[in-house]
Amino acid sequence: MEDRRKYKRLPVNIKLKIDSLYKTGDEAIRNIDDEVIVINLSKTGIGFISKVQLPIDYYFNAKITIDEAKTFYSVLRIVRNQKINEGFIVGCEFVGLADVLSESIDEYEHEIFD
Repeated sequence: MEDRRKYKRLPVNIKLKIDSLYKTGDEAIRNIDDEVIVINLSKTGIGFISKVQLPIDYYFNAKITIDEAKTFYSVLRIVRNQKINEGFIVGCEFVGLADVLSESIDEYEHEIFD
């Protein structure tokens, strides 16, 4: 099967805590308190494993720490949710990721593949 992704997925092992989700307007889901394990990262988004099913097209704020020197904050939009034995694999896209932060992901890719 041909991979049609625009950017390469990079393996990572990052913990991320999701406290609440929101949509436009006043629509929000609070007190989620789900700690997830990010399994891959690309210039356009992340993939992670969650114990709970998260609704598609909701947003959340995230602090992504690649290593001690590379940490950034972003808004993520949930675009995919797939049931697996351990919970759900969730795909999210970055919303408004600045070029400077995108460069950090490029640097990380060079570190692990060079």
